[in-house]
Amino acid sequence: MDSSTKTQKRIISSGNMELDSRLGDGLPTESLTLIEGSSGAGKSVLAQQILWGALQDGFRVSLFTSENTIKSLVRQMQSIDLDVLDHLLLGKFRAYPMELAHLGEDAPTSLFDAMKHEQGRDLIVVDSFTAAISHAPDELQILNFFEKTKRLCAKGISVIVTLHSEAVDPDLIGYIRSMCDAHLVLRSEQDGQRLVKTLQVAKIRGAGNVTGAVVGFDVEPGWGMRVIPISKARG
Repeated sequence: MDSSTKTQKRIISSGNMELDSRLGDGLPTESLTLIEGSSGAGKSVLAQQILWGALQDGFRVSLFTSENTIKSLVRQMQSIDLDVLDHLLLGKFRAYPMELAHLGEDAPTSLFDAMKHEQGRDLIVVDSFTAAISHAPDELQILNFFEKTKRLCAKGISVIVTLHSEAVDPDLIGYIRSMCDAHLVLRSEQDGQRLVKTLQVAKIRGAGNVTGAVVGFDVEPGWGMRVIPISKARG
């Protein structure tokens, strides 16, 4: 994507029309997005869907993942029809497995240093930031990470961060949410014999008409993320 095209492109599409319609056509560029939810709620799949859509539109993407090796990431995304192998081989997509727990107190600082050295990237995804929060010496270091990330966005880079909401102090998560331009909340609930997954669009800068919207979704092998009516999701 050349610079003039990037200037015109103000939205990061997920590549999924049904999902985009719930996101006010997509996420704004140069934004900080928080994807929050419990374990198994679908945070990684949603982040992968959005980064795949960004790659389809010609954006250059980097992923810092504590959830996968590069091999397992490619295999998992291929299983839900999100093939990134060609983008990886061409250098349009970079993936960095990270062991934040092993970095201990230095995890937030080391992660941000790696992010700021990603030259020529349009979108950076961190999946997930939970281990960094768990090992940070104090809340100030966590807030400092998000403040510096916001400054990175002001330089033209979009950032998506996923985290397990239950691992964060309620006051701290409140501050983090307030700093983000977009806030998506995923939930996974047992309803009788079925597991119901929902996505709440809590906030998206410039897209007030979708704020608060709640939709159900499934993740199907060979198909990917499929939005379904909330009434159907809950049976």
